[in-house]
Amino acid sequence: MWKRASRSGTPTASDDEHEARLLHLASDGDLHAFELLYRRYFPRLMRFLDRAIRRPSLCEEVVNDTMLAVWNSAGRYDGSCKLSTWIFAIAWRKAMKALRAFDDPIDHDVELMPDDSRDEPEEAAQRQELRQRLEQALSCLPFEQRAVVCLTYFHGLDYHEIAAIMECPVNTVKSRMFHGRRKLEVLLGDRAEAR
Repeated sequence: MWKRASRSGTPTASDDEHEARLLHLASDGDLHAFELLYRRYFPRLMRFLDRAIRRPSLCEEVVNDTMLAVWNSAGRYDGSCKLSTWIFAIAWRKAMKALRAFDDPIDHDVELMPDDSRDEPEEAAQRQELRQRLEQALSCLPFEQRAVVCLTYFHGLDYHEIAAIMECPVNTVKSRMFHGRRKLEVLLGDRAEAR
């Protein structure tokens, strides 16, 4: 039996093995195995794409395109990287392609994001305000920097995995993170002072 993801939401080694088995079964045409894999990745990819491409109307389409590509190329996964890295790389390429073809204003409502806190009203309000400030600051970052920050902090990926996803050198990922964090510090600092 496989273990569930850790409390942090980061998949464990046994999750990776289980997902690889599901992909292998899917490559042999097992629709049930693919459905299980789809259900595991749909929320993770939606969170990544929502934060990275900032176009909610595109996110579900890109996730579905990604998972269709996973289904069609399941037999080509060679295990040279983690399955999650391989799938996120497909999502990254699909998102880049969709963004080039899509010219619609960005529409993002932070208030629609679920609030799973059970804090006192004041603490919940502070958490919501912080979440809104962070989302606003993230939306000011260039796409590549925002994607690196989201993959690192919201999905727990390391720089080597992100470099594989974005098909760029690790030093480029580090540079994007450095500049993204500096911009976030300025943006969040400015907004804190404005209050």
